[in-house]
Amino acid sequence: MRIGVIGSGVIGQTLTRKFSASGHDVQVANSRGPETIDAAALEFGAHAVRASDAVQGKDVVILSVPFGRVPAVAALFASVPSQTVVIDTSNYFPHLGGPIDAVEKGQVESLWVAEQLGRPIVKAWNAALAGTLQTKGVPAGTAGRIALPVAADSEEARRVGMRLVDESGFDPFDAGVLADSWRQQPMTPAYCTELGFEDLGAALNAADRDAATGNRDRMMERFASLTSAPTLAETVELNRSLHN
Repeated sequence: MRIGVIGSGVIGQTLTRKFSASGHDVQVANSRGPETIDAAALEFGAHAVRASDAVQGKDVVILSVPFGRVPAVAALFASVPSQTVVIDTSNYFPHLGGPIDAVEKGQVESLWVAEQLGRPIVKAWNAALAGTLQTKGVPAGTAGRIALPVAADSEEARRVGMRLVDESGFDPFDAGVLADSWRQQPMTPAYCTELGFEDLGAALNAADRDAATGNRDRMMERFASLTSAPTLAETVELNRSLHN
């Protein structure tokens, strides 16, 4: 598969490494230019390119930029064919990127992203911590494999997203259409809690949209009060503790 990755942060780099290592033709870009891409992202054969090149001639484009930066890259997608599957990994945290009026008023985050890009998207990998993506992917069939939700309005695009989630080392869970993707937004029971397939389904069903917004704000305050950065395990436990 020909895959473009826009964004060279930890998640963008991790997915670049995973998919180039498994034999896909991967190009990665950021806003600063190909010469700034970390060599580690290119270890398994991926190529650093300009952002305009990373979206052309691709089967899939993975958008891994901060949520508030989505409008800044929207122009890249103006000439991208409709059959290209665009997967967004971002999450809305107003404390970090500033509030967005439409989302504050209740627009589902994924629908806001699709509106900014002017095209349908798939939502995937947003419900996993960067450390989880880096270190906890395992082959299909492995006991205790973590599951991740995938949402999209197009069943075909959702299947592509689910295939890639599986290849990245996690059980893909069909989370339905984008209008329901709030169930995998911060800080729902499905968000960054490292659940297995059956438990993830129950967590998505148990999501409370109003509670998630309050949980998100409380969690940001809790993180801000810590005197040292929590470990991956500690962060997962903090997320789980919101729903016990």
